[in-house]
Amino acid sequence: MPRVLVIDDQPDVRTMIAIVLRVNHFEIVEAASGAAGLREFENSKFDLAIVDIFLQGTNGFDVIRIMRERIPNFPIVAISGMTTFDFASASPELADVACLQKPFRPNELVRAIETAQGSLRRSAAGKPDVAEIIR
Repeated sequence: MPRVLVIDDQPDVRTMIAIVLRVNHFEIVEAASGAAGLREFENSKFDLAIVDIFLQGTNGFDVIRIMRERIPNFPIVAISGMTTFDFASASPELADVACLQKPFRPNELVRAIETAQGSLRRSAAGKPDVAEIIR
């Protein structure tokens, strides 16, 4: 069962994501802050992360950058309540990151996860699978 780290400072958003992903046979670990998420990331193995961009304290850009420094091409879905992701193109941290605007529907979340996993496969051609990198 794929393990997903969900980092969002809004409990209702984490709960909705967890429900959708559990129904789709994912194991979920929730973190309420960037710092808590990074601690989980350092101490456990994950197949994917869902990271809110605008977190209190450590922001999502920093969280994504740190994750990618540890595991290049790690599949990530960035979520945000901003009306657009115009800032994404100017943010190197969001290269090859699937972006999803809040509020989103369950099927949009599943599609974003598939996109993030597909980006990994395209960028890692000839490299080990993420599951092999994490182990």
